[in-house]
Amino acid sequence: MRRMRTIELRFAVPLLLILTLAPGCGRRGAEVPSGPLPVDLNGTWRAVLASPGGDLPFTLVIRADEDGTPRAVAVNGAEEAPFSSVRMAGEEVVLDFAWYDSEITARIEDEARRLVGRWRRTSPGGSDTVMPFIASRDDERRFLPLAEVALTAADDAAAVASVDGVWSVTFRDEDGSEPAEGEFHQQGTRVTGTFLTPTGDYRFLDGSYEGGVLRLSTFDGAHAFLFHARAQEDGSLAGDFWSRDSYHATWTAYRKAAGETVLPDAWKLARVTNPEGRFRFDFEDLDGRRVTQDDRRFAGKVVLVNIFGSWCPNCNDEAPLLAEWYRRYRDRGLEIVGLAYEFTGDPERDRKQVRRFGERYGIEYPLLLAGTSDKALAAETLPDLNRIVAYPTSVFIGRDGKVRKIYSGFAGPGTGEHHRQLVAELEALIESLLAENA
Repeated sequence: MRRMRTIELRFAVPLLLILTLAPGCGRRGAEVPSGPLPVDLNGTWRAVLASPGGDLPFTLVIRADEDGTPRAVAVNGAEEAPFSSVRMAGEEVVLDFAWYDSEITARIEDEARRLVGRWRRTSPGGSDTVMPFIASRDDERRFLPLAEVALTAADDAAAVASVDGVWSVTFRDEDGSEPAEGEFHQQGTRVTGTFLTPTGDYRFLDGSYEGGVLRLSTFDGAHAFLFHARAQEDGSLAGDFWSRDSYHATWTAYRKAAGETVLPDAWKLARVTNPEGRFRFDFEDLDGRRVTQDDRRFAGKVVLVNIFGSWCPNCNDEAPLLAEWYRRYRDRGLEIVGLAYEFTGDPERDRKQVRRFGERYGIEYPLLLAGTSDKALAAETLPDLNRIVAYPTSVFIGRDGKVRKIYSGFAGPGTGEHHRQLVAELEALIESLLAENA
């Protein structure tokens, strides 16, 4: 995804009043180990981040285990994105996403009926994304009905009775445009779905369509996405997309025609430039040991090189699959190696994040610290590729040491049938490569 600068909004939206944080809010106090909290926070909360585009809502559920240890998830449609821990730091509650170097820190107010604070996440270059956060207990709504907010119904609502179905989408910013495919499922006013792009997907989106106004959001600890759109007289949609605290684009959509191709072939977005068809890498693992393509463990094996980042939700979607394939196929000659491109360039911090990533998914193949997430800089570390288009990117190498295929991106479980088809396709490729000269 490109980094977009803020441009004029296409239509007015209600802005959550920026919360005035107490002096201590968001600062690290004396941390208490994870365990039963001194106050009961169990229940369903309507959580809201203050996006530049307005309220970015998600559902927060806090539950206690049998021993009283609190657990929390962010709910987006069919997804429950787990927080790594819920703990107290001084007088504030901290909901951690340790694997994304991300957390919500909040005061407990109104007799534990309200949480007020902020979300912080490390971003590219090591800077912080920060957005004000507020949550209300026992409120299961996501977006408030239009009647309760400043946003009014679209004049051309009748032109789009429902958004259910598949849409051809174009996102635009100062740097150009990008195609996408929107797939939405509408029941009543509720809408779930996602956008598929040339580099992956926007994961599980949840929201509403009423009065010709479409509102969708997701928050999973790494992504904070907000989409608004209005119905147009010609049956199309036009609106805005905000990500995190500064990222903005406009988008338009029309219903996809039968047989229409919207997205480019992900097998053709990157190619090998080595004249012998080989792919070289030379990086250190998390214990400082040098690993290269010439190591004995890779000789005569099928090798899947996975270019990823621990910060990348689509990479996190793919990781359990790779871990499972390694366990299933390694005795038949499959090797996997992960090349991690992280946010900060601080080796100590980045190793810690990649190690958390590996532990979370039970990864047994080597993970190497390869560089920073900037795609142009990352490509310089891999001279046998013409470019890096997406995280993740998977390079499939045959037993003869030559690259057979390269796949850019990953369609995660939020894409439904696309995900199932891609998993079957990737597994069939692995099976066919293992069968060669076995």
